[in-house]
Amino acid sequence: MLYKKGNLYHRPTQENAQNFSEKSKDSTAKIKDGAKNVIDGAKEKINETFTDENIEKVKQKATEFTDDAKEAFDIISEKGSEFAHEAAEHLADFAEDAQEEIKEATARVKNFLKKITSK
Repeated sequence: MLYKKGNLYHRPTQENAQNFSEKSKDSTAKIKDGAKNVIDGAKEKINETFTDENIEKVKQKATEFTDDAKEAFDIISEKGSEFAHEAAEHLADFAEDAQEEIKEATARVKNFLKKITSK
C-alpha cells in the first residue's frame, strides 16, 4: 500500500484538541488586547478633542463668526438703505418729469382739438 491506513483516516487526538484550544485562546487574547488598545486610543483622542480648552476655542470662534456676521449684516443693511433712498429720489424725479410731460401733452392735444373743431 502506498498510504498508511492511519494517515487516511486522521482522527483528532486529545493532544491535537489541546493544541487547537491553546492556539485559539492565544489568538482570542491577542484580538482582545488589540481591540482594547484601539478603544483606549479612541478614548484618548476623544478626550483630547473635547477638552475644556478646545471647547472654549470653539465657543470663541463661534462668537467671532457671529460678530462678523452681524457686522456684515449691518453693512448690507446700510448699503440697502442707501440704495433704496437713491431709488426713491430718482423715482420722485421721474414722477415729476412724467407729470410735466403729461401736462405738456394734454395742452398740445387741447390745442390740436381746438384747431380741428374750430374749422
